[in-house]
Parts: sequence; C-alpha cells; structure tokens
Amino acid sequence: MSSILVIIPARGGSKGISNKNISSLGGKPLLAWTILAAKQVNSIARIVVTTDSPDIAEVAKEYQAEVPFLRPRELALDDTPGMAPLIHAIRWLEEHQNYRPEYVMCLQPTSPLRSARDIETAIEIALEKDADGVVSVAPVKQHPEWMKQVDAEGRLQDYLASEQLAIRRQDLSAIYALNGAIYMARRHIVLEKMTWYTHETYAYVMPTERSIDIDTPWDLHLADMILRDRENDATDRHP
Repeated sequence: MSSILVIIPARGGSKGISNKNISSLGGKPLLAWTILAAKQVNSIARIVVTTDSPDIAEVAKEYQAEVPFLRPRELALDDTPGMAPLIHAIRWLEEHQNYRPEYVMCLQPTSPLRSARDIETAIEIALEKDADGVVSVAPVKQHPEWMKQVDAEGRLQDYLASEQLAIRRQDLSAIYALNGAIYMARRHIVLEKMTWYTHETYAYVMPTERSIDIDTPWDLHLADMILRDRENDATDRHP
C-alpha cells in the first residue's frame, strides 16, 4: 500500500464568510466534516491541517487531525498561490520529521459533502492506474455550447461561434468542471512541478449533489440544510 498524506489547507482569513473554515455547519465546524471523512479511510497514513490560525488549529486537534506547525503569515494571504502552503507543509514534514509519503492529497474544507467513499475511490483509481495523480470533477450544470455572451451594445450572441452546436441535450458532449473536492498527486510531482496535473492525471467524477464548494453565505446555508436533512434521515432509520 502506498503512503498517502492528506493535507487540509485552512487559513484564518476569509473575505466572503468570516471565520469560514470553522463556521457552524450541520452542527459541526465546517473543517470537521473533511477531517471526519478522511479519518474513515484506512489507506490514509496521516491527516495534517495547515493553518495560520490558533483557533482553527484547536478545532483541527479536537477532531484528531495533526497540526504540527502554524503556517507562516506570508503563506496565508488572499493572493497566496494555492500550492504554496501545501509545498511548505510537505517540506516541513520532511525537514522536521523525515517524512516522505508517496502520494499527497489535498482536501479543501470547503467541500463538506465529499464522502469517505469519494476519497477511497480517488485513491483506488490512483493505485489501479499507477497514476501520477487524480483530481475530482463534476458534470457541468451549464454546458458551454448553450452559453451566451452580451456584446457592448447589449445584443445576445453565442459564446461558442459554431454552426454545429448541439440543439438537443442528448447531443451535447460530456463536459466536466473541477469541483475542488479532491486533489491527489505523487509527492515528487507536487514538489518538482508544483501542479496536480500531468499526462497521467486521471479524473474521479463526483455527483453534482456532493460537489458544493462553500464560497458564499448561500453555499453555507444550502450545505447546512443538506447535512441536517441527512442527519434527520439517519435518525428516522435508526431511532
């Protein structure tokens, strides 16, 4: 079995939602849902939260994730590149603990509906294909062939200029978008290429209903309702 490190990036600052990563969601902090899903996956060796916030670190430890360091402030700014805190965490673990996993998986806390089975399936794909990486995607809600744009005068125009655009939904080609839930790659690729993508990166297609990415208060409200409905359904089945 390959060694798999999960890194959960959870900085303190957030423009859209104050203290977003520890906002209450379905009766738990947002961050907790990702930690709890990862902890159900036996093939994961370690779960490390990288954060600059002592409050987030405390919540992470409460749910039994590791927080071996606090992220430097310069790696927790609005314009910090997304890979920077992950590379910092990988190098910190190597330098301070001599830890070098084969694969690194990034699980963003803003995907609370992602399940343990989603994580397991992404890992299974990586191992079965001997892949450089696996990234989760979801079917697009609005197909680009049916999108429009508005010109400077207010006229509606096709976004894709083509006389062969599909008219019927069943004729549309399958298109997917990154859903932000799972990023996985070999450690050396993340460090050397600073990307999740090579020619040997495979897709894990997640259903739309588990692909909500928390960015706005409305996203948080919607996910909260879904998680509370799940809890009520579970209670009804097991009184």
